[in-house]
Amino acid sequence: MATNFKSHLPIIDIKPLLVKCNGSDMMDDTGVAEAVRKLDQACRDVGFFYVIGHGISESLMRKVKEMTHRFFKLPYEEKLKIKITPAVGYRGYQRIGVNYTSGKQDFHEAIDCYREFKQGKYGETGKVLEGLNQWPEYPQEYKGLMDEYIKLCTDLSRNILRGISLALGGSPYEFEGEMVGDPFWVMRIIGYPGVNQENVIGCGAHTDYGLLTLINQDDDKTALQVENLAGDWVSAIPIPGSFICNIGDMLKILSNGVYESTLHRVINNSHRYRVCIAFFYETNFDAVVEPLDIFKEKYPGDKRSQVSRRVVYGEHLVNKVQTTFENLVEHS
Repeated sequence: MATNFKSHLPIIDIKPLLVKCNGSDMMDDTGVAEAVRKLDQACRDVGFFYVIGHGISESLMRKVKEMTHRFFKLPYEEKLKIKITPAVGYRGYQRIGVNYTSGKQDFHEAIDCYREFKQGKYGETGKVLEGLNQWPEYPQEYKGLMDEYIKLCTDLSRNILRGISLALGGSPYEFEGEMVGDPFWVMRIIGYPGVNQENVIGCGAHTDYGLLTLINQDDDKTALQVENLAGDWVSAIPIPGSFICNIGDMLKILSNGVYESTLHRVINNSHRYRVCIAFFYETNFDAVVEPLDIFKEKYPGDKRSQVSRRVVYGEHLVNKVQTTFENLVEHS
């Protein structure tokens, strides 16, 4: 469970990790050791933190948000050309009110994307998500931009997880190989309309179900809220050029419960439209996720190490997707 924090989430400069990310002697570097110490503290105490020094240019992060604003400003008829349906693998645009969290309707619209894979690769489970991501005709350069962005986010997530693996006392590569050697990913490109009243829930309280999330949000609107141990909602105030990073349910399981995924929600009380691009870095689609032996051995006496769940990630994801969109209907 996340412990109390009052205002800003921890800010972690991970540049040393990126410089040394392929070295077996990473922890011999004082900069890496300090970044790892901060990652450990953030994951134990909060489950959320800002990442700076990540190597993805602020201009690219800003362009992704600008192009996303341009898409959401299009008429509904244009956006619905890439409408999400079960027939296209739950990929594409969903209009306001389609998404539900914990059975309650959310006030946002979005484009949902998943890593593409060959038909039949993941058997019956994977059939639900088979398909190609749907990208709009306008803005014309949107797909190319997002392809580049996804690759960079994938590499960044892998390197952050190497730091988290070190923070837990393992080698840098505990979250690779059979577990995350062929990582799946999910991306939600989300638009939150401005409202003229308080406490309209843009996205209801939830934990993320994967390993690690990178959030690229508008710099001038505060809407993301994280729940602390006291049950208070603390705002994640935007810091330009940073990602907000949080750990998900799969990392909680793999760490044997040492790190906890934290509840968060979105309330856009601003009268202005807000966008957020959330990139979810996951295990292999067919990975059987359970506490790793190394962390069961290292934390046998930790009272929080009560994680005994054994989850096939792809089954978990498909269940979440179908539950979220159980009310998916055709709109005229």
